[in-house]
Amino acid sequence: MTHHRDRIMGLDIGLTVTKAVVFDSAGNPLAIARRRIPQDMPAPRRVERDMAALWSATAQAMAEAAAKAGQPDRIAAIGVTAHGDGLYLLDKHGAALGPGILSLDSRAGDQVADWQASGISARALARSGQMPHASAPSALLAWIRQHEPARFNAIGHILACKDWLRYCLTGTIGTDLTEASTSFTDVSTQDYAPDILALYGLASLAHALPPIADPDAIVGHLTESAANACGLRAGVPVVAGLHDVTASALGVGGHGAGHATLVAGTYSINETVSDAPKTNARWFCRNGLRRGEWNNMAISPASATNYDWFQDTLCAVERARDGDTLHDRLASELTEARARPSSVMFHPYLFGSPHGPTASGSFLGLRGWSTRGDMLRALIEGVAFNHRVHIDALRDGFRVDHLHLTGGISRNATYAQLFADVLGVPMTVSATEEPAAWGAALCAGAGVGLFNSPTDDPRDMAPLRRTYTPDPDQKAALDRRYRLHCDIAQALGPIWQELDHEAQA
Repeated sequence: MTHHRDRIMGLDIGLTVTKAVVFDSAGNPLAIARRRIPQDMPAPRRVERDMAALWSATAQAMAEAAAKAGQPDRIAAIGVTAHGDGLYLLDKHGAALGPGILSLDSRAGDQVADWQASGISARALARSGQMPHASAPSALLAWIRQHEPARFNAIGHILACKDWLRYCLTGTIGTDLTEASTSFTDVSTQDYAPDILALYGLASLAHALPPIADPDAIVGHLTESAANACGLRAGVPVVAGLHDVTASALGVGGHGAGHATLVAGTYSINETVSDAPKTNARWFCRNGLRRGEWNNMAISPASATNYDWFQDTLCAVERARDGDTLHDRLASELTEARARPSSVMFHPYLFGSPHGPTASGSFLGLRGWSTRGDMLRALIEGVAFNHRVHIDALRDGFRVDHLHLTGGISRNATYAQLFADVLGVPMTVSATEEPAAWGAALCAGAGVGLFNSPTDDPRDMAPLRRTYTPDPDQKAALDRRYRLHCDIAQALGPIWQELDHEAQA
């Protein structure tokens, strides 16, 4: 590598958008390009995407970012991060085997319920550090085995989203330490364990599990065809990459023991690192950046995507007309609503919950005089309450001294302050642009020697950080509302099951 190759490209593939960001070696973003990726919902509970379309959109974003930054020959390495869980399959010839399955998919909910009833989930927790959930590779593969046996028998390679992009970039097959632990690794050894596959009835797929590398290990180089599609030189090193949960924590400087990072995006992500495995049904105990490190994640698909739904459903005309100014108007309505009493509550379970697949979203306490601001307040509180459910679990198990908030919602001071009030402790927000992509870029830079390790962030973090301190009066009121939020969820459990039966009648 010559000295002028001092830029890094980080790719961040989300559930609806793929992003390519060119950074300099000091961590400054030089160019950003985005492409939307359509989601397909061919049947209830099924959320998929075309794998070839994902690669095409990502290549276009890479080419645009490279052109914007200029001097594409200065790109030293590429790192990829993407949503975790879900499933991206290749057949035995290396071709995409059906559509990719996203982590919002819940088709395997009945399979998970069966495993819980039979005790398999509890055994899986002890062996793998986590109980299976509806979008886990284990559950989805079991669903495919039962409902699509021809597809199941054709499986050659089991990949995650970012691993599919790595394959498109380099032609090499594999995964990284963080992603490998989504279903089939021993929580103690951090390696694949054949008995875990057998536990799920998937022993025949042992050959399809991808080799594991460290996130900053160089696992291939940009092929000629990929380079032509992406506007880059052939031969650029590509590292294994990592799960976007870990990448986001790295990107905001929230990775490490004593730190917990909240990612308020499609999922409610709440994570903290430990130097020993500790298992509990309230969180996933997955592999960290290095062997001997574990990332403890308490999550559910119930966070800021509810805010997007609110805008699309109750503010559609304004959103189309006013664009980004709508956020400021809604923040003002939220501030006014927080200044008056309200009975309105919201459970943010439009796409999933911590309470299983039957829980659904709902407003309660609505009155004829309730305003849109009251509804927004209830929604944002509900999202923050759901994060608190998970953070309280982590605080029960681990030392948590510092909380970091990231995700689109964190950029608005009104919403960030509400999170601090709900959690009851100071909340640090970073001005880092595209933190997950920067986390991937840190791994890429470490892989080619620009940094000593992925945690060797070259930035001065102090100017990038703002800390929100809880308001004591607001905290007291929100503690009361949080207890009500939890009590209502417990009471609605059997009602949610009845409603779910109605949807399937």
